Amino acid sequence: MTTMETAGAATSEAPSVMTDHDRGIHGYHQQKDEHLKRLRRIEGQIRGLQRMVDEDVYCIDILTQVSASTKALQSFALQLLEEHLRHCVADAAVKGGDEIDAKVEEATKAIARLLRT
Repeated sequence: MTTMETAGAATSEAPSVMTDHDRGIHGYHQQKDEHLKRLRRIEGQIRGLQRMVDEDVYCIDILTQVSASTKALQSFALQLLEEHLRHCVADAAVKGGDEIDAKVEEATKAIARLLRT
């Protein structure tokens, strides 16, 4: 038994688990390019809204575009939330203890903010 193992056994603490999240890798990491492409498309929609107002486009047409932009952002948010749950919350579950409770509370608050919009 090494000194580290002896110390862990003496205090009955579970060994620390190093996860991707500890290394600064977030849940969206593997889809980062896709997310950036999607956000650029949404940015284009918002610029389109500005152009529509500048060109005095009919109100209902602008509102239709606002709705489409809002839905695109909501869809992006849900994808990001799913990735957070699968990666960050799952990493916390591996570690156990207070960290899982903190991540679940954090995710719950994020969901509440999304529902208010």
